[in-house]
Amino acid sequence: MTQTNVASCPVHKNFDPLSESYLADPYPDQSAVRDEVPAFYAASIDMWVVTRYDDIEAVLKDPGTFSAAVGQRPVFPLTDEALGIIKEGFHATPVMSDCDPPKHTRIRKHNQKGFSARRVSVLEPKVWAKATELVDAIKPGQVDLVPALTYPLPAYMIFTFIGFPDEDMDMIKGWCGNRIAFSWGRPSPDEQRDVATNMAHYWRYCEEFVAKRAADPVDDFTSDLIRIHRADPEAISLDEITNVAYGLSFAGHETTSNFTSNAIRQLLTHREQWDAICADRSLIGEAVEEVLRFDSSIVAWRRITTRAAVVDGVEIPAEAKVLLLLGAANRDPEHFEAPETFDIHRGDVRGHIAFGKGIHYCIGAALARMEARIALDLLAQRAPGMRLVEDQEFTFPANISFRGPKRLLVDWPE
Repeated sequence: MTQTNVASCPVHKNFDPLSESYLADPYPDQSAVRDEVPAFYAASIDMWVVTRYDDIEAVLKDPGTFSAAVGQRPVFPLTDEALGIIKEGFHATPVMSDCDPPKHTRIRKHNQKGFSARRVSVLEPKVWAKATELVDAIKPGQVDLVPALTYPLPAYMIFTFIGFPDEDMDMIKGWCGNRIAFSWGRPSPDEQRDVATNMAHYWRYCEEFVAKRAADPVDDFTSDLIRIHRADPEAISLDEITNVAYGLSFAGHETTSNFTSNAIRQLLTHREQWDAICADRSLIGEAVEEVLRFDSSIVAWRRITTRAAVVDGVEIPAEAKVLLLLGAANRDPEHFEAPETFDIHRGDVRGHIAFGKGIHYCIGAALARMEARIALDLLAQRAPGMRLVEDQEFTFPANISFRGPKRLLVDWPE
């Protein structure tokens, strides 16, 4: 970038989405910059930041100007050691969230068939069964709901959806660890090496898994894609199916785990609203939407410009990395009344953009909503008296996009 490019845009020297205060609670900073300026350059991350609902919606609906290609790339340069491991053993290519048309259009069309209403509905009793199994194992007293419920439930379900064997679940979860820091944070050299090694192991596993499904398809999402490939090898390749399986297994459990944890935390913090859904579980659907607006599991996402662009009067140069503050948009007073208030009874909640907009709208949104709804429904039935452990300190993974508490301590009733 040149100084001329930076000079054409307001510069925020203090905005740092990896600062300690921002990671603890990004919303005050996001709302402050949104109210100040629609877009600015942030030197801390070398990105142009877009802050307001209408502008972010316009960006998401203009993939020709704002490419998704940068979405999965590490925010900061990797060490030579990590790059060497990735080059040798990890051969992923863009297929969904970091892919542009026409390739994105072709692959998403086939993925949408796999995420059909039929396949998601088939999973619902399995979600209920797994959630019940996990809740049954919780003993009265203090419990951390992340390892007890909100992490294993979506991890198990997305792995089951893809078709991974039950006996491989723990191994796969181990390989997925700390991927957030690798691509969206500022990992140390040792962390980069360890995550890159796990990514290479996991990539080989996905290659072998897809090869097995190609030889003998069954009734799962991967096999659905295999059947499409068999009918028309040019529609989607085996390599692309491997990429889809690899990407979904991360996206489908980390975000939903954080989403469900955020939902429980906000509802228990706003006790009268937790009591309301316990008394009337038909409110859970609206509660889920308000959590998505108020405390989403993804507070920001990335794009890169293919050409110079103007956002609400602010010039952004070509090949500029762009950070979209989804959390700021979801609390934009131009779109939501009293946006800083958590209110499951609000009527304007479904306008949120927690799942994005346009061609990259989250393909797993229905599954994520269903898992969170079932978890809350079951907890409302089985533990209406549970409470957050007082004075606990919530900590969050250090990254620019994904947000959910590492621990969520509750007092589980007798």
